[in-house]
Amino acid sequence: MKQLGDIVAVFGGLSLLTVGGGMAAFPQMKYETVQVHHWMTTEQMVHFIGVGQVVPGPNMMIVASIGQWAAGPLGALAAVLAFFVPTAVLVFAVGRVWNRLAAWPWRRSIERGLAPVSVGLLTAGTLNLTRSTSTGIVTATAILCVMVLALRTKINPAILVLAFAPFGLLSLIR
Repeated sequence: MKQLGDIVAVFGGLSLLTVGGGMAAFPQMKYETVQVHHWMTTEQMVHFIGVGQVVPGPNMMIVASIGQWAAGPLGALAAVLAFFVPTAVLVFAVGRVWNRLAAWPWRRSIERGLAPVSVGLLTAGTLNLTRSTSTGIVTATAILCVMVLALRTKINPAILVLAFAPFGLLSLIR
């Protein structure tokens, strides 16, 4: 039962870090699940992230996989509810207030102030994931190429990932 309480505490707290997207919570999620609670290894965590990126639906449904891994079906349910319900309630409440403040002069300033916070959290999550997956110069070069091409061209990121997938496979063979 303590395990379920830990899952609710971890994912309930993480749900409030998802400003800008679920990946914003990745560094803390990795820290909590790998280093604090030892529910899985870094490699397993990266595997769950990878699976979450390729299956249909929100990629943060990986919380169900982590909960399942840690405590079975009840762990999966606890993780999903703890991760999505607090944020959903908060967004609903803030959205109602935000709509009422449409003419408020500070509204635009708050929006502009939250944009860099969102980008910073998302960047931190991405960099943390990159450090966890980069296995050498081949992988690092592929990551850099995909990033530059994604920023400088209008090529669909999914096509870039597929095009550079052989580099990832090459790093596994070595």
